[in-house]
Amino acid sequence: MVADQQEQEVNMIPEVILNSSSGKPRMPVIGMGMAAEPLDEAAMKWAALEAIKLGYRVFDTATLYKSERPLGEAIAEAVKLGLVASRQEIFVISKLWITNAHPHLVIPSLQNSLRILQMEYLDLYLIHWPISAKPGKVEFPIPEDELQPMDFKSVWAAMEECQRLGLTKAIGVCNFSCKKLENILSFATIPPSINQVEVNPFWQQKKLRDFCKANNVTVMAYSPLGAKGTRWGTNQVMDNETLKEIAKAHGKTVAQVCLRWAFEQGVAFVVKSFNKERMKQNLQVLDWELTPDDYIKINKIPQRRLLPKLKLISPNGPFKSLDDLWDGEI
Repeated sequence: MVADQQEQEVNMIPEVILNSSSGKPRMPVIGMGMAAEPLDEAAMKWAALEAIKLGYRVFDTATLYKSERPLGEAIAEAVKLGLVASRQEIFVISKLWITNAHPHLVIPSLQNSLRILQMEYLDLYLIHWPISAKPGKVEFPIPEDELQPMDFKSVWAAMEECQRLGLTKAIGVCNFSCKKLENILSFATIPPSINQVEVNPFWQQKKLRDFCKANNVTVMAYSPLGAKGTRWGTNQVMDNETLKEIAKAHGKTVAQVCLRWAFEQGVAFVVKSFNKERMKQNLQVLDWELTPDDYIKINKIPQRRLLPKLKLISPNGPFKSLDDLWDGEI
């Protein structure tokens, strides 16, 4: 009975067909984020296994997160335990770090991720940020004098080659403004399938979402809850009185209101919690709706980017201001 219920929950999660992808893979719109500090590989592996048991089928990792190894081990164990029939049932995302964002390092970087994950392919490989840095350590922040402009055309050509070689089924970007995404689209022979960006009720990104929709690029939200409790996040989303009021009216949590809002915008999202009950709650956003009155209240929330990434700004770097980094979308 429990297994049947789990299967029903998995089947309930809607999927999006990714544009310009090998075999047109389907991606469930709810995923599990795999970034955490401090990194505890045992806890990470446990959380991934529990997430699979609950019905999560999308996992978002990155070279920077250093969570590829425990995620790969968790997926292998899930297959061994019969929680999933095969690795093909799990949609795995990883990312190209900025110190590897050079044409000759893109394929080796992906191959290294696959080695650590112990997998033959990724489902989606993303450029982590629209900036490069001096090749070297995978770390953040990067020393200011090591930040470099990205050669978008040649790096994207290498990303396309990753897909052609079968190392990944789809490719995309993270943190690209409309202008930067338009630049990629102007020369891409395989357009980005996804643009993963900050989206939440405090930073709704309507302009970017409209641009992506017009160009058949799926928007995937990170930090849909504001990443409360992390070194890089904010409490403003989860502590917002308007969202608390809406949650109370529906008998839901603030997190569920934020995730339901994202879902109703047609946005896929990855959400991170290593608390089993919250992991379960974060899936329970598909069988209820926000009201027109809820939208009036949410639309009155003052808009501002909560995670601007100031440490990518440098007087001598490619981005000398937040306006340069985000092309005015701040």
